[in-house]
This record gives sequence, structure tokens and C-alpha cells, in this order.
Amino acid sequence: MRLLSTKILWTIPIIVLSVALTIACGNAAPPAEQPDGTDAAPTTESQQPSQAPATSPAATDTPSPAPSPLAEAVPTVAAVEGVSQEATKVPTAAPTPRERPVQAATPTGAAPAPTSTKPVVMDDQDWEEELRRARINVGVWETDFSKRSVPYSEIFSGGVPRDGIPPIDDPRFVTVEEADDWLEEKEPVIALEIGGAAKAYPLQILTWHEIVNDTLSGVPVAATFCPLCNSAIAFDRRLDGEVYDFGVSGNLRNSDLIMWDRQTQSWWQQLTGEAIVGELTGARLDILPAVLVAWQDFKATYPDAQVLSRDTGHSRNYGANPYVGYDEFGRSPFLFSGEQDDRLVATERVAAVTVGDKAVAFPFAFLEEARVVHHTIEGEDLTVFFKPGARSALDQRSIASSREVGSTGIFLRTLDDRALTFAAEGDDFVDKETGTRWNIFGQGVAGALAGSQLTPVVHANHFWFAWAAFRPDTMVVQESQ
Repeated sequence: MRLLSTKILWTIPIIVLSVALTIACGNAAPPAEQPDGTDAAPTTESQQPSQAPATSPAATDTPSPAPSPLAEAVPTVAAVEGVSQEATKVPTAAPTPRERPVQAATPTGAAPAPTSTKPVVMDDQDWEEELRRARINVGVWETDFSKRSVPYSEIFSGGVPRDGIPPIDDPRFVTVEEADDWLEEKEPVIALEIGGAAKAYPLQILTWHEIVNDTLSGVPVAATFCPLCNSAIAFDRRLDGEVYDFGVSGNLRNSDLIMWDRQTQSWWQQLTGEAIVGELTGARLDILPAVLVAWQDFKATYPDAQVLSRDTGHSRNYGANPYVGYDEFGRSPFLFSGEQDDRLVATERVAAVTVGDKAVAFPFAFLEEARVVHHTIEGEDLTVFFKPGARSALDQRSIASSREVGSTGIFLRTLDDRALTFAAEGDDFVDKETGTRWNIFGQGVAGALAGSQLTPVVHANHFWFAWAAFRPDTMVVQESQ
């Protein structure tokens, strides 16, 4: 009886995951690559007809209701057996890896990947048997599966093929004025600034694509979003002098998106930026200081910026949320089979940051009340700003009508060798020492230090369960120092 219960526990996530991510793909998703070189549409046999539209609707300013991936479904036995059969396919030989050091570049302002220990490459003789027992499809891959830093038992198929959720590889952009026609004031966007130029990547688009391969101020970047973990992260796509292009592998670990690069077909953990399978195992991408903010705050700060266009080459109901009610407070995390850290509610949003080897999480419930928090980590004096307003992308069917969850900014408190003490005042933040007003981006907007910029600290607003799964050693901060 115990054995039966164990099988059920890992079978259920596969069943539910297939439904959720197939809906996210949309029926208009581009075909995935097949082993024989032919094209084939993503399999949707496990869906009940009522749970997804017959066709993926085109983008509209007023999105029609989207189906919820949390709806119950009973896939066919053939669909479940298909997962099992595909998972047993093991390549007879892995490609010969190129000689290259396994390390990430370190441009100025980069942050360490949030891993609690240095990754260890598990290069042993048991990988074929381990892979054969795993719940992942390796049929289309030319990955060097003999190298990995995590057990294959922690990885499972999301029920969609490689790039079944299509990344955006040739992004088009519009002006702030043009985007204002279809972005509601408090909709969430990923804001990224490099070299004085800024771009916004709306979550109403990234929810359907998860990865945008782009270039900003000459820097190859990837803007990414994993809806299941609420992880919005931007990466520098350069590694040891090469530029990598990323896609959606169709696999998950700890509910988090696993990306893949087209150059070596290595697999990368989105939440950490670390290569966990393949030739580049152990390498880390540099995380860029992107922030998730309300559209109204971005356009007010960067009126001349570019905004990712809904003209993506794909037919999707942009503005609609295919994960309706997913971040309802108290709900168990979707497609997560790991042990939950009960210090916080699983889907509580946290502003998570690493400094040196230390990881710290500031719960949104605490930040919403405090508005400003001062904290010292590894000798670094930080200030955390919280601003109400930004909406959830995972609440109502229409993101534009979803509830407000707020946004955060984390900065060094010291500016020109002078420590500043901040307090919230209206929509802005004021330092006690000079009376300067600062915005959520850490920019001085009025007063003696107007025009100054606080040094941003790389952080992200993850769901607690996801961050804790990768950083169980995290200290949870619920009072200001």
C-alpha cells in the first residue's frame, strides 16, 4: 500500500502539469522539433475540450476569459503511458563537449547565483540508469547527459515539448506612448536599464512566452519569467566570450522553469541561473538588476524607453492570465513535490536577495506594513523600499483587473561614503539626512541629491516556496534593524 501511494504522489503532478502547461502553450504554439526532423504540433490529448479554447485567440485590448490550469482533468491512460515510454529513451552517446572552462563571466554589478553551495558536477558511470528511471523525455536532445549537478529524479517533464511555450527570439518594441494604449496603469512589467537605456517587458506577454532573447545597450540579455514561481529574472547571455540563446526546455525542477541553450543544449535553472545538465554544468549566468514594477512607475521614470510589443509572431490572448487564482494566499504550490518550508505561507511573495553566501527574504506582508526596511547583510547596509500598486499577473483572468501586490527595490544605503536613513512619504521615500525624495528605482527625484542614483542590489520577488527550495538556509526578516 505504501508503494502505491508513492507512485500516486509522483504521477499526479505529471497529470496536472500536462494540462497547465499545454494551456499556457496555446494551440497556436509553433511545432516542436522531432527526432526525425519532421514537425509536429504539441500533444494535447490529455486535455478535456472544455479546458482550453479550440484556437488561441489573437491579442485584444480587452482579453476574454482564460481557462485556469488549476482545473481538474483526467488525461487518457495513453497520455500517461506516453510520458513513461518517452522517459525511457536514453541517447546511446552524448556529443563530445568542447574544451572550455566552466565559469561565468563577471561584469560589473553582477550578482552571485542564489545557490547555497558550490555546484558539484556528478560525472559518474550511473547516469544512464538514472536517466532511464527519470520522468523526462530525452528523445529530441543532443545534450551531454553524462554531466549534471542535480539528480535526474528532481527533474520532470512539464507535459509540453521543447519550446512548446515559445521564447521570443526577434523581439519588436514600441514607444511608451504606444504601449500606453494597451497596458493598464498598474500592470506589472520587468524593468531593465543598462547604460542609460531602459526597456520594459510586460508580464502579460512573458506569461505566455517565459523568455525573451534580446540586446540592450549592446549587452545580450534574456528577460525571463516563470509563472509557477513568480520569478522574474534578467540575465546577461554572455559566458566566456560567447553569446547564448535560450529556450523553454519543457522541464521543471522545484516547479521552476528549466531553460536550455541552443549552442550546447545544456539545461539551466531559471531561478538560479546555473547550468544543471549538459556540457556547461556548473556554469552560472550573471543576473542583472531588473525589477518588477507597475507600468505607471516605469513610464513616469523612463518616458523615452522601449516596451516589448505584442507583435510577437505568435497568436496569444495577451492580457489574459492562464493561471487564474494561482497565487491565492494559502493555496498549495502547483506542481511542487518538495518539502515546504512552513516559516511562511508557500505563495507568500518575498523580496529575496543574496549577499556573499548569505540569503535573506523579506516577506511582502511585512514590507507592506513597514514600507522601508534597513538591514545589514555580510557587512553591507541595505535599504528595502516597498511601494503599493503593482498588480499580480496570476490572480484574475484579466491581469488589468487583478489585485494589487506591490513592488520592491533594494539598494545600498551608502551614497558617496555617506549612510542615508530612509522613510516612506506618500508614493516616494525621503532620506533623513538631506530630505531628498527617492522613487522605487532608487533615483533622487527632488531635493539636494536629485539626479543621484542609489546602487541597486540584485533581488527578485519570488514565491516563498520556490526560493526556499533552492535556498533553505535563507534568513526570513520580519523586523527592521
